[in-house]
Amino acid sequence: MSKAHRGFGVRDQKNNGRGTCPVCGRTGIKVLYEASIDGQTVKICKQCNAKQKNAAN
Repeated sequence: MSKAHRGFGVRDQKNNGRGTCPVCGRTGIKVLYEASIDGQTVKICKQCNAKQKNAAN
């Protein structure tokens, strides 16, 4: 089967959703998850999003 639609949701975002995570500082990583940090809504990477959810539990 074709994988033509893989990544379709991030193609319209700046740099295909890639950038620098404000939490861990990794560069060239997909920053797709919105989170509230210090009262501001920022986009963070998948790993930081998981850490933040686990810390809340």
